[in-house]
Amino acid sequence: MPAVVHSPEQIDFDTPGKRHYQVAFHHDSSWGYSLVPVTVIRGARTTAEPPGIAVFGGTHGNEWEGQVAVKRLCCDLDPAVIRGLVILIPQLSESACAANQRVSPLDDVNMNRAFPGDPRGTISRRIADFVKREIFPRVGIVVDLHSGGLEGGFALCTSLHPVPDRKQREEMIEAAKLFDTPFVFLYSSAMASGLLSDEAESEGKITLGGEFGFGEGVSRRGVRHAYEGVRNLLLRYGFMDGTIMKVDSGRMTEPRIVSAVNLEDYVPCPRSGIWESHVDLGQDVCEGDLIGYLHDFADHSAEPLEICAPRSGVVIMMHAPAVSSKGVTLFTIAQDNEI
Repeated sequence: MPAVVHSPEQIDFDTPGKRHYQVAFHHDSSWGYSLVPVTVIRGARTTAEPPGIAVFGGTHGNEWEGQVAVKRLCCDLDPAVIRGLVILIPQLSESACAANQRVSPLDDVNMNRAFPGDPRGTISRRIADFVKREIFPRVGIVVDLHSGGLEGGFALCTSLHPVPDRKQREEMIEAAKLFDTPFVFLYSSAMASGLLSDEAESEGKITLGGEFGFGEGVSRRGVRHAYEGVRNLLLRYGFMDGTIMKVDSGRMTEPRIVSAVNLEDYVPCPRSGIWESHVDLGQDVCEGDLIGYLHDFADHSAEPLEICAPRSGVVIMMHAPAVSSKGVTLFTIAQDNEI
């Protein structure tokens, strides 16, 4: 069983071996804790140690592929064949995961908007502060595994921001390719603030995200790419010896690098209605092509509003639920970008 600890000082990051913890963060309004699972692996092999890696799942509670993939890594990785430090957190927002919802029910905070955190803030911000103060200083590589949940579907992709440091950006793109997803997606950092990935990128770390499914299911394909992608990272950066794996043997091409780095690339719903898509995720479209219909059942005799592509590119994201409120992002069209 994992050891329950109440202070970061009780976590052993240095002794060779594998240790499972539940880090207790006290509730703000009752007697009790959110127990965040953490596995620490300090490799027994000490030659040419890499800079350390942290892998997160469950930053959003209803995104399951990353949680499953990281949990498997907690079980499967053998410290006898590892060099350096591997930190695995399968459910960063443990309370959101337990509730199967995007945000924590304990403070109504989105963990991926809570960084850099606050040691005296609500529980989500205290967990973010723990990551910032105790995890990030020990690693040079950060992986945050996501999926669309109920908000939106994404074409299977690894993702990153177009950070200004060219060397860091190019290394992140090469690392992202190791997940062998059909797409590597460079997305706008202006869509939100307080992201885990923003914080890691600002510290100069090799930082990767990804979208490995949607709809609150567990995609076998998404879990495979997430799991094998992390293992490929461990191989590339010298945490383990071995051969990097081709994850998708049915696709012989390299991942396609696409970008949507401007806010204008994220098309909002012009009015509330029922969304009926006309294209598939990952499909190429031309400017003016029909993307979908927006239905208004207040007048069932009225024709639906046709929503067309404002530019050519690939549909990398689309709103998943039928019910669409005015202002939500209906879809995102990305363009090829060989950065």
